[in-house]
Amino acid sequence: MSDTLRLFVGDCTATFENGDRTEHRGQVAVVVKPDDTVLVHDADGYQPVAWLTRADTVALTTSDGLELTAHDGDRTLRVRSHHLHLAGSYPVSAAGEPVGHCPDCDGVLVRTTRAVTCVDCDRRHGVPADATCHGGRCDCGLPRIRVERGTPIDCCVDYTCESLFDAVIDRFDRDWDCPDCGDDLRVFRKGGLLVGCDDYPDCDTTYSFPSGSVVGDCGCGLPVFETGGGRRCLDSGCGQSVEQTQVTPEA
Repeated sequence: MSDTLRLFVGDCTATFENGDRTEHRGQVAVVVKPDDTVLVHDADGYQPVAWLTRADTVALTTSDGLELTAHDGDRTLRVRSHHLHLAGSYPVSAAGEPVGHCPDCDGVLVRTTRAVTCVDCDRRHGVPADATCHGGRCDCGLPRIRVERGTPIDCCVDYTCESLFDAVIDRFDRDWDCPDCGDDLRVFRKGGLLVGCDDYPDCDTTYSFPSGSVVGDCGCGLPVFETGGGRRCLDSGCGQSVEQTQVTPEA
């Protein structure tokens, strides 16, 4: 999804106050990002000479050159131009690995940390951070992802087309028994994926569904997951060691 970046280039004075006061003047580029981060770059190196990250307020006028004031708590950044060479607003979007083309506008789809987005329009599909875009295409034209939730799941990035949550529920709902009462453990969606006792509210046993694949059984009776951080029981508070869990062969 495109946002707007504001860019000003010229002879400017930047003043930063945070108890002390510093001042820089020179031919600089002043960047105001969509999240109201203000950066003042000169010709030396990659680090700005003055900046304010995600300011609470940014006020600027350009009627008679640039007058910008950004506040964040007790920090203030002021930029005043003496002569501007360039002043404008430009579209910017998330940047990531190209993974296909948008079915709406034929723009490029890119994979960022938690989404697949179009660089030209507002199409956006949230994806888990550990998902991989493996090059496959859904019949709808969108990329397919692979993510490990108990087992490797392959689905479309558009969950209204093919739901990751539904695939996990179909595979693991009622697969395990509640260690507290022996009833079935249900898999359901509430924000993310949760595992909870079917006897709720009489039994309120609940776990989050981890990333990774099931590789065996814990001594407590619950499944053990192989995750990016190592092996763990479905119950993150389980005190039993799972490092030597016997790996369950694929059916």
